[in-house]
Amino acid sequence: MTSFGTLSIYMGAALAEIAGCFAFWAWMRQGASALWLVPGLASLAVFAWLLTLAPSDLAGRAYAAYGGVYIAASLLWLLTVEGRRPDSWDLAGAAICVLGAGVILFAPRTLVS
Repeated sequence: MTSFGTLSIYMGAALAEIAGCFAFWAWMRQGASALWLVPGLASLAVFAWLLTLAPSDLAGRAYAAYGGVYIAASLLWLLTVEGRRPDSWDLAGAAICVLGAGVILFAPRTLVS
């Protein structure tokens, strides 16, 4: 799979996870209807399914690499959905995490049995 395909999987998973978790947030913290939980649960199921498509032989490595993408996507959610601009500390932290995710994801590896 290409790096674009991998990034697409992770971005889709991040959107699904954040949307699903936000549905619970809206219900528990903002007084939204419990009906928000239905699409929230469906979104979380899509998130879990998408992560199974990540091209990694080891789940832990796939999840670790995904973490950096999730952090950056969360700040995009903060900006676009919640209307709050990330500060310079948010952006610096996200850059460090995305760099770390890239190292995990794209490092040359040798198979060890």
